[in-house]
Amino acid sequence: MLVAIGRHLKNSAVIRHSHYGFTKGKSCLNNVVTFYKVTRPVDEGKAMDVVLLDFSKAIGAVPHNILLDKLSSCGMSGFMVCWVRTG
Repeated sequence: MLVAIGRHLKNSAVIRHSHYGFTKGKSCLNNVVTFYKVTRPVDEGKAMDVVLLDFSKAIGAVPHNILLDKLSSCGMSGFMVCWVRTG
């Protein structure tokens, strides 16, 4: 079931290509290399603003019913939503 959920999220572009956390085949090194594209202008003496957000603590704070509604609105099948609800 986890594979089916992951495939759905990837195929429906819920998880973007630029996402690195908990994504199979991507690592912190991929993230650093990509981030270098952002920092290069700084090396060239240009101004750059960067905002980093850490949502790791927020995941457990999302009310379960809101999470289930979001999964349904993303097009996840009723069976999978039911599995998440009872899992």
